[in-house]
Amino acid sequence: MNKTLFLLFFVSFFVSSCSFKKEKFPDDSSAAINTIAVIIDDQLWNGEVGDSIRNKFASPVLGLPQEEPLFTINQYPVKLFEGFSTDSRNILIIKKGNENKFELKENEFASPQNAFHISGKTSFEILEILEKNAPDIIKKMRAIEISHNQKIIKDSLLDTKKIQKKFNIDLLIPSKYEYVMRRKNFIWLKSEIVSGNTSLIIYEIPWKNIRPRYAVSDIVITRDSIGQLYIHGSAPGTTMVTEEAYSPYFSETTLAGDNTYETKGTWQMKNDFMSGPFISYAIYDKYNRRILVLEGFCYAPSKKKRDLMFELESIIKSIQIKK
Repeated sequence: MNKTLFLLFFVSFFVSSCSFKKEKFPDDSSAAINTIAVIIDDQLWNGEVGDSIRNKFASPVLGLPQEEPLFTINQYPVKLFEGFSTDSRNILIIKKGNENKFELKENEFASPQNAFHISGKTSFEILEILEKNAPDIIKKMRAIEISHNQKIIKDSLLDTKKIQKKFNIDLLIPSKYEYVMRRKNFIWLKSEIVSGNTSLIIYEIPWKNIRPRYAVSDIVITRDSIGQLYIHGSAPGTTMVTEEAYSPYFSETTLAGDNTYETKGTWQMKNDFMSGPFISYAIYDKYNRRILVLEGFCYAPSKKKRDLMFELESIIKSIQIKK
């Protein structure tokens, strides 16, 4: 009788264990920020297909003073596709097959994760699929990286009551940031890093200060005037201005449900040698009849700046405007 009970217990435990393994949710992704795993055989990687992947996914990030890739690419042959290569948040799986196919599988091997499967009968057909889908792939990859960055930020948040009270907004800001200046319509926060710092500034301006027809020049004039008022170097007469030698990159987007101008470029300290990249968002806040500007910039002469600026972008894109 005891043997029978033990056998029943063992069988039920074995069945439930197998069921649990099948239903087990994918492991959390632990990959470094802004990295992608490309699963592709060496023959394709060393040819035109590999060149296309590098040109699209490792293209220079706009607005940085030195070239840095959009994503860091880790390539693995198909036969080695296991273990650490599968926990990337973004995976590009490319191979020759009997049909031309493009498919996105979310959370296939880890969570969160985008696994993009591309197959084609020939290299030319694979290139066609890549060309057609690359913009959407990059958009989804950046979105999942921003979401992951925001999740990291949530682990240790700054008290933003002062920002909420002044601007009627919510933001996810890491606790490593400190308030360094507060004025009527302006707040400056800063985080010290090794041999430099990153900054976030928030301010509001009248609705008509940035005219759609002259948006780029109006944004530059506005940010230079803010630099002259509030952001100074250690020596007299040094203020932050937009770098004149390079035109900023300008695009239109949406933040917090409102039309927004995104501007990326480089700043310099007038009459000084300090400089670095900036990213600015001018939000047309219809509800409050104002333009709300959030800008991130960094000074890090001895460090790569892609991930520093990406963190600032993640902070800004967490904005919620109370209405």
